Amino acid sequence: MLQIKKELETPVFQIEKELEPKDFYSVLFQGSAISLSEKVIQRVQDSFDFLKAFSENKILYGVNTGFGPMAQYKINDEDRIQLQYNLIRSHASGTGTPLDPIVVKSAILARLNTLCLGNSGVHPSVVNLMVQILNKDITPLIFSHGGVGASGDLVQLAHLALVLIGEGEVFYKGERRATKDVFEIENLSPITVELREGLALMNGTSVMTGIGIVNVIQSQKLLKCITDCSIAINEIVSAYDDHLSFELNNAKKHKGQQEIARRMREALHDSQLIRNREEHLYTGKVTDEIFKEKVQEYYSLRCVPQILGPALDTINNVESVLYEEVNSANDNPIVDVKNKHVYHGGNFHGDYVSLEMDKLKLVVTKMSMLSERQLNYLLNHKLNDILPPFVNLGKLGLNFGMQGVQFTATSTTAENQMLSNPMYVHSIPNNNDNQDIVSMGTNAALITQKIIENSFEVLAIETITIIQAIEYLEYQDKVSAHTAKLFKEIRAIVPAFKEDVIMYPYVNKVKAYLMQF
Repeated sequence: MLQIKKELETPVFQIEKELEPKDFYSVLFQGSAISLSEKVIQRVQDSFDFLKAFSENKILYGVNTGFGPMAQYKINDEDRIQLQYNLIRSHASGTGTPLDPIVVKSAILARLNTLCLGNSGVHPSVVNLMVQILNKDITPLIFSHGGVGASGDLVQLAHLALVLIGEGEVFYKGERRATKDVFEIENLSPITVELREGLALMNGTSVMTGIGIVNVIQSQKLLKCITDCSIAINEIVSAYDDHLSFELNNAKKHKGQQEIARRMREALHDSQLIRNREEHLYTGKVTDEIFKEKVQEYYSLRCVPQILGPALDTINNVESVLYEEVNSANDNPIVDVKNKHVYHGGNFHGDYVSLEMDKLKLVVTKMSMLSERQLNYLLNHKLNDILPPFVNLGKLGLNFGMQGVQFTATSTTAENQMLSNPMYVHSIPNNNDNQDIVSMGTNAALITQKIIENSFEVLAIETITIIQAIEYLEYQDKVSAHTAKLFKEIRAIVPAFKEDVIMYPYVNKVKAYLMQF
């Protein structure tokens, strides 16, 4: 667990025990700095000293052998250090767009924590430099393409290792610069490979896990946003209250469903718009043969706990698996100082992360689908029967209201549906068939990141529409305090409009607002 030193103006966390979600959040989104406890430094030193002594007169993969299918070749003692540099430089071969700085920082923290477990045999200079890079906000240039997630994130982590040896490029104060220049400015010294630092840095799941952790944090935010929209739309249509009742939702045993229903009930407790079914339909006074108002709402309104419940349960489970991964030794071989042994295996394989990312992108896509359906309900006057077409507050026919942005929401949701296909089963053998079954975990994490961003775009459009609907119905003083807060915050970004306006700046501003931490 990261422990805070409260006497410092800038919070400094000391890595000593297992990392928790709040620790990543504080470092990534609150700017907390990091330090290493003396216990951790000693553990890393002991691991290095043991491996160095243990490797004498033995064949150890990655110390005195080649790599992958080339492991059958023994490396001469005088070439062992050069071997590590060759590995780093040759595998720094990523392409595509650079990873977002926030996920790079998350990946470095994940890798740092793994190395601090003392199962990797690296020199303490490695973890010390990683701490300085994080604290000085130096972002290694790491590309999106290159990882198959089998021996971990070999290519992406090679770009991190490249920076640690003083080569490659980084982002520093908004500029892309040569690592050596930035190190000179910050008075940092590159690591000198001592034993197997190249392989220890590259063999692991830290990039896919780092991206995954950011994905979980953003998914939690996204879930809150779609829940807020679901609360507001139930108010707009004056929905009946029983589909959110404790009795109905606790008749089903799923914790996620129960929790979503509880959150919605709590938010709606002071709404003047939600109707009690017993007061309206259980009195025996209704004599109509055909009811003008719906007896039950459309599924996108009344089945929200059943739809978002699985999303909540999945997000929580994904988070649990990712933190098991981030607190694990996930490289190869594994150095066991206590039992004086070195074990060869495949802890770098990314199937756990890959599968969880596929689960996450499924539920995030479903959230965007729910948002798109709720949006369609508001825009289609034949469905809601209380709003003008496209929530058009201007002159029908002359003005268009929210008509244009629906195309964007529909298109983006369709893209999510396509992207939500699993990567977990898309194994392609490579590396001379040494890696004959791979996880594609890094791709799964990156695609999930894209789906999450897409979903915030759809939610931004729905949120603006909800605010326009409340404006049209003049419900500002009747909605719950929860929805009134949302109305006030979004109305500060998007003014009420009757005349047609250019929409994309407002959509992007609301998206940024919803995504902020």
